[in-house]
Amino acid sequence: MVVGIDGSPASYAALEWAADDAARRGLVVRIVHVRGPWTTEHPLTAASDHQTLTERCEAMLQQAATRAQQQRPGLEVTTAVVVGAVAERLKHEGHSADTVVLGGLGRVSGRVLGSVGRALTGRLSCPLVIVHEPARQLYGEVVAGFDGSADAEAALEYALEQAQARGARLRVLYGLQPPVQAPHPVGYGPIPDGIHGEEIEQRLTPWRQKCPEVEVTVSVVAGNPVTVLARASRQADLVVVGSRGLGGFASAVLGSVSRGILRRAHCPVAVIRRPGRTS
Repeated sequence: MVVGIDGSPASYAALEWAADDAARRGLVVRIVHVRGPWTTEHPLTAASDHQTLTERCEAMLQQAATRAQQQRPGLEVTTAVVVGAVAERLKHEGHSADTVVLGGLGRVSGRVLGSVGRALTGRLSCPLVIVHEPARQLYGEVVAGFDGSADAEAALEYALEQAQARGARLRVLYGLQPPVQAPHPVGYGPIPDGIHGEEIEQRLTPWRQKCPEVEVTVSVVAGNPVTVLARASRQADLVVVGSRGLGGFASAVLGSVSRGILRRAHCPVAVIRRPGRTS
């Protein structure tokens, strides 16, 4: 599990999440700091302590590793300073990672990693988890946005694995966006065409059989997809969405919806791209 560190509070929140998740799932944590290729070894800010930039970066990584191991004794941790463009280097790290974890896009943004998270959303071959801030409370629930697309199926699989590892329940959320000209207020009157609860239940049957110990519930909700997911995130430990959908909420699609979820969520968000997708 790769976690990017830039020294910001949001990146340490990401480290905390990564340490917990890696310990639950038996993974090694690799803490990575990316430094620009043209940065000087002797910045003016280092004059007072006579440290080179490399020494400062390595000290930050060692402190981060110690922090993770104190949080989760026995956790295996490695560190690396890599040189290059931040987004591209982290994308490369993702090729051999189970997950890449980064800090903040919204209320608590990392100095560098917030914008990098936006750049990497939907571009990694592994799940990307964005963590805004340290967990204040655990609710025992993982929420998966579902629209029937291939990426949503991949998100559902990841969400189920997370719920199983946490001993949590899984809430599968399907949002129905009413037509612009709908004569009925949101939440009332006819529901627009789309996948209905019964069909979702049928599609969940194989997943329930795979992990019978996980409690799975289905919610079909009318409303703006960002609002629906943001509301659900208030009492969730993790929200999981596919990086592309079918349209509507049928739209954890890359663009305004997925970016809106990442900005407004009250818990960590995992964005999943289906295996083998090339764009």
